Amino acid sequence: MHDATKVIRAGRPEPSQGSPFLPGPVFAGPYHLAGDPASSAYSYGRYHNPTWTFFERALGELEGGEAVVFASGMAATSAIMGCLLHSGDVAVLPADGYYAARTLAQGYFAQIGVTIRTAPTAGDAQGDHLGGAKLLWLESPSNPGLDVCDIARLVQKAHAQGVLVVVDNTTATVLGQRPLALGADFSLASDTKALTGHGDLVLGHVAVRDPDWAKVLRDWRTRFGAIPGPMEVWLAHRSLSTLDVRLERMAANALIVARFLSGRPEVCRVRYPGLPEDPVHAVAVRQMTRFGPVVGFELASAQAAEKFLGACRLIEQATSFGGLHTTAERRARWGGDAISEGFIRMSAGCEHPEDLVDDLARGLSAV
Repeated sequence: MHDATKVIRAGRPEPSQGSPFLPGPVFAGPYHLAGDPASSAYSYGRYHNPTWTFFERALGELEGGEAVVFASGMAATSAIMGCLLHSGDVAVLPADGYYAARTLAQGYFAQIGVTIRTAPTAGDAQGDHLGGAKLLWLESPSNPGLDVCDIARLVQKAHAQGVLVVVDNTTATVLGQRPLALGADFSLASDTKALTGHGDLVLGHVAVRDPDWAKVLRDWRTRFGAIPGPMEVWLAHRSLSTLDVRLERMAANALIVARFLSGRPEVCRVRYPGLPEDPVHAVAVRQMTRFGPVVGFELASAQAAEKFLGACRLIEQATSFGGLHTTAERRARWGGDAISEGFIRMSAGCEHPEDLVDDLARGLSAV
């Protein structure tokens, strides 16, 4: 079955006369529960919810494993780190990966005695730091720099040394890249971004091949209360059905945008894995089926970037990425990433590409 069909049908119940295609969200704390709790599939809202069940089933079908949904991408990140890392352990993270994940590892987990090593995503540099490690954390394409590593190669190297591998797949999504099929032990995503794509919820998930790890993650979610609301999960499952068509348009727009920017004298540098001239393109082609909506480009200064953003009328200034609406931001305003002051992270939406190019030209004319 093709992805376009899978996302529409994934996780939905078998047809039943008079019932909806996707049941509505279940709002419940307690459930009716007489006698032995084990006799009921549902007992209490912090443990499980039928709306979670449908969405997790859908994600599992797409990921090729078993999925556990969390209240946010960082809740999912915290669960993996919390379940795996203890005092004396060593974890290897991308130096250019998502800032909040690095901050968590280098802050809390370093304070409890975990040794954190970092290396760039480019050139598979993390593979040179695996000695004695317990966990290798990959992010490909990286956020915000859009570097790519050879996931299968690094997984093979890590597993040969007994190291578990996590891949943050937020930028690519499960339709752009399948970490579990590439050998990773954990596939992580912030579903706030392109997977749901409407900018109206915060959510995350982890998918695993080993069901024992799924149980460990669910136990963590229950004990720490990192549970998602049923309305958010239902909205996510509803939105999942359009993931294929959204990604198709967004990736096509991103490539058009990247090509346009590459020809403009105001732009110092463009990064997009889908560009044949991008330094990571050869690796990306081997492991990605779509190159995603995110384009990075540099203008000469922070002032130039702010003028550009201020002159755009269609491209909205906002953080996050992967939504229907095209957004952009001067990423260095947050700090924490090794990028230039004029670096802009842009997320191509589903608008008509000619309108996007016209708006980019309007913004660049102000620089």
